[in-house]
Amino acid sequence: MTYRTKGEKMRLNLFLTSMGHHEGAWRHPASAVESVQDFRLYQEIAAKAERAKFDSIFMANRYSVSTKAVTYGELGGGGMEPLILLSALAAVTKEIGLIGTVSTSFTEPFNVARSFSSLDHLSKGRAGWNVITSGTDEEAKNFNLEEIPDHEQRYVRAQEFLEVTNKLWDSWEADALVKDKATGVYALSEKVHEINHKGSYFSVKGPLNSPRSPQGKPVIVQAGSSKDGIDFAAQYAEIVFTAQQTLEDAQIFYKKLKSRVQDFGRDPSKVIVLPGICPVIANTDEEAKAKETELHKFTNPAYSLLQLSNRVGFDLTSYPLDGPFPELPDIKEIKGHQSRTKLISDLAKKENLTLRQLLLRLAGGRGHFTIAGTPERIADELQAWFENGAADGFNIMPQQMSEGLTEFIESVIPELQNRGLFKTEYTDGTLRDKLGI
Repeated sequence: MTYRTKGEKMRLNLFLTSMGHHEGAWRHPASAVESVQDFRLYQEIAAKAERAKFDSIFMANRYSVSTKAVTYGELGGGGMEPLILLSALAAVTKEIGLIGTVSTSFTEPFNVARSFSSLDHLSKGRAGWNVITSGTDEEAKNFNLEEIPDHEQRYVRAQEFLEVTNKLWDSWEADALVKDKATGVYALSEKVHEINHKGSYFSVKGPLNSPRSPQGKPVIVQAGSSKDGIDFAAQYAEIVFTAQQTLEDAQIFYKKLKSRVQDFGRDPSKVIVLPGICPVIANTDEEAKAKETELHKFTNPAYSLLQLSNRVGFDLTSYPLDGPFPELPDIKEIKGHQSRTKLISDLAKKENLTLRQLLLRLAGGRGHFTIAGTPERIADELQAWFENGAADGFNIMPQQMSEGLTEFIESVIPELQNRGLFKTEYTDGTLRDKLGI
């Protein structure tokens, strides 16, 4: 069951990073690492994606950096703040959605509501907010906290955070702004409302000091796959990013998420599920595998271990690389990214991987599905997931950005279009209108 209308096309989002999603991508000969802080690089990527008719581009966000890991390229992707960069891209794009990540753990609802309202105004209705709760002590220590709150508490806080931002976005009625020079009335005060929210975590008077934006509020995006994450997405999200390793796992997640959406009285066809796909493309499968192997040569096991330890919330640096992946604490004891930790642990056990082998499996996509093959093979895989109740589209994550994005645009997208699976033109309206949600 796909929860879609007949003839509906798949949606494609580009996960924007400067060099690519493989952790060694910045060292690749085709990667212009000298340009990672140059706006023109991001402008070029966004322009390519818009010409190819991607629905949106998305930027992740991290709130800490390791002094050890910078040696190996932890900021090899540039370290840009999403909303600042997306606001700049709003001025040089016209159609493509602009989705930025902001954590509910380290800011206030008023700031976030105002920032996304501004982005929606500047982009004429193309803003999206990827809502995260953050999951590491290292991030918490940059925001006057000794440690990150536990998993459940973070989601309870995030729920109230969303409640407040929604009230703030609705504090201006759609027809409140009149700008009448003759009468001297700029806005109708009876259509602008204080929200007077008082809750467990926030006390906010309102109203928002930004008029209602073209979409009213940004498209809400969420990426958690834990029980708390699925419930949160089912209540609030309009796009759900997810990491799944197989068609079967993706089908299970898709069905579970859509079912929970219905449980909360929402229409599951209006919630789009986009698994991450990390492609390496060549004329033959063998050439594609060779390209992926070449990327693996640019990794550093010490850095990979630091990254993996941070991701699973467990120090793995003392374990032998050629030994088995160690047994982790019970998933409920993990304060950080529970669903991704479980995916990684399950993958290691299922394929009987050594720690070194696991690091290479994760190097290209951090747990997202990696595939090296011909354009036809990759299109076959996307079609199978799309047509068999596993996805409404995909979050495209090129392992090496400059060549990989061009190859995907020039070879995979035309194949999808020839099969009638992806659009050839944008429809009119806001991001929410274009997505049909």
